[in-house]
Parts: sequence; C-alpha cells; structure tokens
Amino acid sequence: MKKITSVIFLLFSITVAIAQQDCSTPVAILLNSTTTAPAFTGENGTAPTLFCNLNNNGNNPTKGKWYTYTALANNSVILSTALAQNGNSDTRVFVYTGTCGSLVCLTANDDYNGALTSQVTFNATTGTTYIIAFDNRYSNNGFDFTLMVAPPPATDRLSFTTQAVTGIAGTYNNCIADMNGDNLDDIVSAVSTTQLVISYQQAGGTFTSTSFAVSNTTVLPSWSIAAGDYDNNGFNDLIYGSGSGVVFLKANNDGTGYTTDRKTQNYLVQRTNFVDINNDGKLDAFACDDNAPNRFYMNDGVNLNANQGGLGDFPSGGNYASNWFDFDNDGDIDMYLAKCGQGGSGVGGNIDQLHKNNGDGTYTNVAVEANMANPEQTWSGACGDFNNDGWMDVIVGVNSASNGYTNVKRNNGNGTFTSVTAGSGYDTNTSLGREYVAQDFDNDGFLDVLGSGNNIMFGDGNFHFTANPNTYNLSAFDRPIGDLNNDGFLDIQNGTNVLFNNGNTNKWLNVNLRGIQSNRNGIGARVEIHGAWGQQIRYVQSGTGFQNMSTITAHFGIGQATTIDQVIIKWPSGIIDTINGVNPNQNLSVVEGSTLAVNSFNNGVFSIYPNPVKSVVNIQLQNNLNVTLKSALVYDLTGKVVLSTNAVNQPINVENLATGTYILTISDTNGKSYPQKFIKE
Repeated sequence: MKKITSVIFLLFSITVAIAQQDCSTPVAILLNSTTTAPAFTGENGTAPTLFCNLNNNGNNPTKGKWYTYTALANNSVILSTALAQNGNSDTRVFVYTGTCGSLVCLTANDDYNGALTSQVTFNATTGTTYIIAFDNRYSNNGFDFTLMVAPPPATDRLSFTTQAVTGIAGTYNNCIADMNGDNLDDIVSAVSTTQLVISYQQAGGTFTSTSFAVSNTTVLPSWSIAAGDYDNNGFNDLIYGSGSGVVFLKANNDGTGYTTDRKTQNYLVQRTNFVDINNDGKLDAFACDDNAPNRFYMNDGVNLNANQGGLGDFPSGGNYASNWFDFDNDGDIDMYLAKCGQGGSGVGGNIDQLHKNNGDGTYTNVAVEANMANPEQTWSGACGDFNNDGWMDVIVGVNSASNGYTNVKRNNGNGTFTSVTAGSGYDTNTSLGREYVAQDFDNDGFLDVLGSGNNIMFGDGNFHFTANPNTYNLSAFDRPIGDLNNDGFLDIQNGTNVLFNNGNTNKWLNVNLRGIQSNRNGIGARVEIHGAWGQQIRYVQSGTGFQNMSTITAHFGIGQATTIDQVIIKWPSGIIDTINGVNPNQNLSVVEGSTLAVNSFNNGVFSIYPNPVKSVVNIQLQNNLNVTLKSALVYDLTGKVVLSTNAVNQPINVENLATGTYILTISDTNGKSYPQKFIKE
C-alpha cells in the first residue's frame, strides 16, 4: 500500500521591492517568494531599536529595511538570506508581532549556521501580521531573501519498500531503460557473455522476463553500461564497458534478438554514453578511458567507427565519468568530465574538464576559465538545475578526501561556475562515494542527489541539501533509477531487489520523446516545464553517474501545483515543440515536430504534395541537391509507425490511413532522416 504523506510545494516568484522609511510603511511580501532588497542608501529608513536579545546588538545601526507578511494559513515558515546568489553577505534580521510603537520580538538571527547570512524559522498563524526588519549593522550591500513554507520533516517526505523482483538475474544488473518502446522502464541483466535477460515492466509494477542468447560478447559491463537506439529502429541497443574494452549489443527490428559487435580496442573503460556527438541525427557512443585519451565511436548509419582523443586527452587518462548537457545554453550539447586526478592544477593537469561544443563537431576544454577545473578526486558528478534558474549546475562528487570533499558548483549563466558549498549541507558531509546522480525523488519540484553514503540529499531549490534520515541497504555501485511501477515516483534497483518509492501527495510529469529528425530517443533534447513555480529543465541523457544506466525518461515533480502551463521540448535538430495546459500525473509522449503547423517544417531536402492528401503523397526533391532517398516511414502523433516503404521514387499510397495528422520521415542512403508533416483527409 502506498504511504500518503502531505508535502507542501514551494512556489517561487521574484519581487523587486524598495524598503520603506520606517515600521509604519513596510513593503508587503508574499509567502513562497524571493525579494530583492536594495543596497542601504541615504533614503533608507529608520533602523530597528528592538534587537530581540541578540548578543551583538551594539554599534547601533543607522538604517533599516522594513517588510510585512500576513499569514493566510497556519504554516511553519523560513525567512532566509542564506542564498547562493548572496554569497556570504553579512545580514541581520528581526521578526516582530504587534504594531509600530508596541513591537514584540518573535525571533531574530545573525550569522546563521556559522556563516554571515541570516535565517529564522517561525510558526505563522492565520490572520497574524508579522513585521520584518533588516539593518545595516554590518553591511550596506543589497541582498535577496526568501520567505517560504518550511519543508516537512525529512522522515516524512520519502520512504522506500524493498521488494525482490523475480526474473532479475546475474551479476550485472545495473541498467534501467525502456527496451521495447512502450514508455515503461524495464530492467536489463547481463547474465553472462552469452546471455542477456530483460525484465519487461507490466501493468501494476510486475515484470515478465525474457532471456536472449547472444554471440559471445567477450566482455561484460563490469565498469559501465548505457542504452540507446543507435540505429533508430525503435528498440534500444546496449554498450558494455569493461576492463578490456567495449561491446555493442544491437537489437533487431522487432526486438526479438541482439547482434554482438565486439570492438577490437583493448583498454580500461569507465563511464559509457550514447550521445549524438556531431548532431547528425544518429547516436554515437562515448567511452571514458582510464589510462589514455578517451575513445568514441562515430555512427555512419551502418557502423560505429572508433576514434580516440579530442575529448579528454590527458596522456595517462584518469577519465571516469562523462555527463552530456548544454552548460552555456547555446543549443549545443557540451560535456562535463569527472576525473580521478589528485591535485594537478592549471592547463594540462589531471583535473576535471568541461568541453564546450563549438557547433561544428569539435570541442574545446574550457574548464579553467569556467572555474570547473576541479582538483577533487571524483568518479562522477550530479548534474542538474538545482535552483531552477534554467542553467545546469554540477555537484562534484568525491571518492577520496585527498583534495577535499563534495563541491557544489553553481552555474552563473555567463560561462562560469562558482562554488557554493559553504552552507549547502555538503560542507559538513564528509561521506565518500562513486555514484552521484540528480533526480527529484520526493517530487517537490527540486532536484535531490543520490550520492555518497548511499543516501539521498534533499534539495530545497537554493543549494541547501538535507540528508534523508531513513537509511537503506544500498550497494555502492549497482543502483540505477527509474519508475518501475509507473506511479510517477522514482524507484531504485539494487541487485535483484527494487526499492519502490512509497510516494506522497506531490504531483509529477514524465516526458517520453520520439525523435524524427533528431535521434529516436531524443537524447540531447532539453525539456522545460513552466508553471507557477517558474521553470524546471531536464536534459535527456544516456548514462549518468559513474557506471549505471538510469531511465531516459525526463521526470519532473511539481509539488502541489495543479497544472503545468507549458511543456517545451528543444530538440537537437533545432525543432521546438510546445504543449500548453498539461495536466500533471501523466506520462506525456511527444513526437518531434508534432505540435508544429503542417507548413512549419522546412527540411531543406524535399517537399510533398498535395497537402492535405486523400490517396497518394508525391515527393519532390529540392533543386541541385546531391541526395539519394532510400526509405520512408509514416508516424501518427503518438509516435507509432503506421506505414513503411522503400519505394520513395514513386507516390506513396496513404489511402488506408485514418483521417488525421501524420509525420512522413524519409531517410537517405547516408542514414540521415528528414521529416514533413501532412494531413490525411
């Protein structure tokens, strides 16, 4: 039975307010908001004289900023300047009840949690007005502050039930992915070099397991595994990484068998990924090399061809985990590389790297100028937008304390990162670990981290993290993440057991993509959801953390919000799909280009006529193009293939299709696909 726990969602808005002259004319603020308090200047008002028994109330301040909040419900609330954007700004805060002339101290704070910022928590009563004052006792600088509902006790916000799942087999079972295209996460077990087992998820969280005999793979995923559809046939393929190289298992066109492609390169593999490195619509593969420059395999439409260097060229390797996302929001996928170095500094040291996509298939390491040349000895990093500002941040996980502990890096939105570890909760967390992954486990709208100590650190949207007090017997390695009972809450596989998330009343959205011009999985796409909370973003990825393969589905929690204003998908191809007014608590499937108008596609290669169509579609190549068309597929707007043909040099008969809107995608002899939307009358 699912445990139901009430969790209040925090909504954030930005308010720019001018502090008033004195207590009698304060600025009204709202719960669950962020307010920008300007610098103390000549026009700022009277300083508070009631200092609420703070020991450091001497050296009288000369100016004050006054605000007021009237509670509309009984809540425990937090008032805080301990925000990443403030740095260690020196503030002092007082909260009063009563009225001007007869103020009554409720609470106050200076130097919260050993830092110079301030934070108080108090119980607000319906109908009561609270007066808030800041003074310039220590600083005249401006700052931001939040007033928000305090989260529930950590013991109440998340729990798991451990359950053995029949059918999970073998030693290597650290992969969760949808392997048959039904938008349900499955469990992959690499049993031996000649046997693969997939436990397919059924309704209600049960599984049916199928064993596949495979040609001898020689290697097993002893160091990592990743899943992705690199031949775009609708069934995910696999890459195994071991101490002696990589092997690919390629699914056939109906998912009933796999072909082994053992690569000849012999090297010590760490993290593997499927990713479209050159953005040609076909997934390539990347493999971190522990002892030499990294290896990658470029997809020519038929084969994955080996390359070395250009993305992590340190001679002795030390490349442990690659994480692919767009750190500078320029529309190209970049790569953060976690390194197992020990203290090298400057250009050329065995330290973390950040590879910026130059937009032409080449990459440049910009870690030093971006302040991401981290010297900590890390095996992986948790990458995500932890403060929901639209920019991807990184929590640098640490596996050895030789050069420091976990480092929280905020993306400044200008190509640089700043360490905001102080006061984050990670500054007092000395646990070590290899796997660091960002997901929203409690669906409150803020990313959490499954990391060191086999524990989940809850995020609050302001780079504050609190450890889950509930402990679980998790392996340090095999713990992929996915929704294994389709209830909208993320579960954790651990060997032959699954830790099923007991959930709470928070709402959620899962987004599954079907690429047409982009790769079929939509790997590399940016998924945004917009609502009363502002925005959240996810990047669709294959292979996160150090060695596990977690769900490709973009998962969002939205707390107690009742609607999602917009879902925006920015595909690697540049196509942007927008869906308005989305209801929560659903699995949303989006086909690339499905929200565009019929005449919005411009694939630059062919056009079709007539459109709308009754019986046959004619294809007309654009002039002066050296392109040979090979095959065509027609998709409905759920992503299902409803027609396929190799006869692309003659009209395509669509007479038997039901009335509606479809996407015709035609592939050329180089394996590149081009979409066009049409209406069947």
